[in-house]
Amino acid sequence: MSLVVTDLHAQLEDGTQILKGVNLEIPTGEVHAIMGPNGSGKSTLSKVIAGHESYEVTTGSVTIDGADVLEMDIDERSRAGVFLAFQYPHEVPGVSNANFIRAALQARLPKGEELDAVAYYKDLYSKMDLLEMDRKFTARAVNEGFSGGEKKRNEILQMMMLDPRYCILDETDSGLDIDALKIVAKGVNAMRSPQRGILMITHYQRLLDYIKPDHVHVMAEGKIVRSGGPELALELEKDGYEFLKEAATA
Repeated sequence: MSLVVTDLHAQLEDGTQILKGVNLEIPTGEVHAIMGPNGSGKSTLSKVIAGHESYEVTTGSVTIDGADVLEMDIDERSRAGVFLAFQYPHEVPGVSNANFIRAALQARLPKGEELDAVAYYKDLYSKMDLLEMDRKFTARAVNEGFSGGEKKRNEILQMMMLDPRYCILDETDSGLDIDALKIVAKGVNAMRSPQRGILMITHYQRLLDYIKPDHVHVMAEGKIVRSGGPELALELEKDGYEFLKEAATA
């Protein structure tokens, strides 16, 4: 069981090419991290997998456990097991956190089946406790007035409740202080499972100090240019992306 990206090319609506042949496989049971310079296409990759309408796939494929993701609508991708944690989570005024997550879970149930409210809140509170979130957040509008750290914890809460097969975290560590980073990492680590694949997009080694990846990939100019184990992230922290310049001038 894997999320497989094969020779993926994608462009913006104005024709600007962003992804230029991405190849990546994330089997269930593994955590992968993508690092790379600004503008290399990391966030675009996550949005294309999730179905963002601003990008057009021109060549290549994305499959989940053999199913063609690119033929699915956004809600179908979610039901198929894809979850994207945004770098900049959106506010949803007028909709409480509890109702938002409950509606998302209800939408996945067979027609006519109702979510058990008692079991739902028991599960919700348990996961909020793990993420050190005050119970008052259940009644607050989604992300409205939240700090950066609260928004990121709220994204992880949604992910934990929806229980996806493939989690994509787009720079979830950006804007977090060290305490908030540790809490977010605790939530992500609690999601690690032989039945789940995780893709983390990050600029910084510090996230990988708390969430140990199985594989690290470097993305540059719209494609994966290097892959390795966790030691690759340490090398990048020490030496940066000088090897990209060396390769360009070789």
